Amino acid sequence: MTDPRSSSGTEPPRAAGLVLSLDAMGGDKGPQVVVEGLGRFLGKQPDARVLLHGPEAVLRPLVAPFGERVRVVHAPDSVAMTDKPSQVMRNGKDTSMWSAIDAVRDGEAQAVVSCGNTGALMALSMLRLRKIPGVNRPAIACLWPSLNPTNFNVMLDVGADIRADAEDLVLYALMGTTYARQGLGVTRPRVGLLNVGTEEHKGRQELKDAHELIEQAAPKGEFEFVGFVEGGDIPSNRVDVIVTDGFTGNVALKTGEGTATLISTLLREAFARGPLSRMAGLLALPSLQQFRKRVDPRRVNGGVFLGLNGTVIKSHGSADATGVAAALGLAHKLGTAGFAGRLAARVASAVALAQDEVLADGGTTSADGAEAPKER
Repeated sequence: MTDPRSSSGTEPPRAAGLVLSLDAMGGDKGPQVVVEGLGRFLGKQPDARVLLHGPEAVLRPLVAPFGERVRVVHAPDSVAMTDKPSQVMRNGKDTSMWSAIDAVRDGEAQAVVSCGNTGALMALSMLRLRKIPGVNRPAIACLWPSLNPTNFNVMLDVGADIRADAEDLVLYALMGTTYARQGLGVTRPRVGLLNVGTEEHKGRQELKDAHELIEQAAPKGEFEFVGFVEGGDIPSNRVDVIVTDGFTGNVALKTGEGTATLISTLLREAFARGPLSRMAGLLALPSLQQFRKRVDPRRVNGGVFLGLNGTVIKSHGSADATGVAAALGLAHKLGTAGFAGRLAARVASAVALAQDEVLADGGTTSADGAEAPKER
């Protein structure tokens, strides 16, 4: 079997600017839309370089206008949305997704972006990049439009794993605060634990346990724990980071996206009912465009896989060029900040501190429940 990462080009352009790895074949709308989004991203980031993975014969004509800023890495196969993760792990070595992840694994790129199958992307990322020591279950974090000055909140997990015990939720809080610092510039993030009510006696036992552990971790982790929050707090200015399990987070995410689409559709219908409505729509157009920009899912496209030895960004499979450009922009921001290294160091320090406390307590303290260290 030939190496799917072989290319007729030169070595990866690491010298000038950040290098990103992009799976060209994962999106529902084909590589043309992915490359269009790539072009928009490159127009905003003149120093960025990209490794584009997929069939060379298909991609090379599309990227010709970009010159040396984009290098095609030949990968003859692709991962379909219907492929099972186990199948891809066994037989996917020649796919563009595998090749794109390996570019980060081999140090050729600082982050990878794919619009492909979420389950396969997580499975391959765990296989090729491995989990950060101390992380049991990686999480997917998304940016949620909010009333905060940053315009967004961080929510995790939104679909990596439907389960999460108390110790997992504590690590989600630590990883989420690191993302809020590096991605949104929030110095002291406020963390809320999603529940069916704000009272401490409500919720499942693992949530009550997590509440206690996160509260203990907050002082040394340099974040503020606001306690339990409800669904209505997700877009509020009460919190910066919302922690939950993947099942609840994914349902909330899809509900929010559907609600945004519904509101947009109803507004268009309302302003198209008659001449006066259309005139009112024209007068309100600047405000409506600003509102649409704030809630447009495409502009916050990109879920970040947290807990891996590398930065992986999952774009929506149905993303258009705007969405692809947004995901690449997020990858560029995190790559520039050295996000993967900071996250790994934070988790490693938390685990080391926990082990010290276990020894100090004679082995009776839960290692995952120890206080978090300050972020360097």
